[in-house]
Amino acid sequence: MGKIGYIRVSTEHQETARQEAIMEQYQVERVFAEKMSGKNANRPELKAMLEYVREGDTLYIESISRLGRSTRDLLNIIDVLQKKGVTLVSSKENIDTNTPQGRFVLSIFAALSELEREQTLQRQREGIAIAKSQGKYKGRQPLPIDWVKFGQLYEQWKSGTITAVWFQKEMGLRANTFYRRLKEYERKYT
Repeated sequence: MGKIGYIRVSTEHQETARQEAIMEQYQVERVFAEKMSGKNANRPELKAMLEYVREGDTLYIESISRLGRSTRDLLNIIDVLQKKGVTLVSSKENIDTNTPQGRFVLSIFAALSELEREQTLQRQREGIAIAKSQGKYKGRQPLPIDWVKFGQLYEQWKSGTITAVWFQKEMGLRANTFYRRLKEYERKYT
């Protein structure tokens, strides 16, 4: 019966110290942590944690929003935990799924979390539409790229002397941007 922790922040620039302090309070033995958006259900540390936990374990989180942003994803994760016989404890909402009240409250909070996210996105879309109509919104501008350096690294990558991860680091690109730029490069130069 282990104490497992899961920590998540949405971006690389956010700090995990507050969540780490909560894990220390609960005397968690193993912590899985990542810096990734909660709307993405394919999170490596989340998957690793779900594979790691076993019957009798307790999973500690700072808030249910750390597990997922959509009700569907959150309920899927909770379903996996329940099938494995894992208790979920959320510090912020004071939820313990060992109790019927905890399970009930959790489903309400999951719905509220999704509603909050949807409202935020709706306000964002409305703000962008207004800014576009006023000619103020141009969208996010692509990062400038050194195509000469990209081409040199591309050749090394194609020949197998460097990995895609190394290529990305050398260019300072995240994976999704890297693959978009790769397609762009191949259209233009190959």
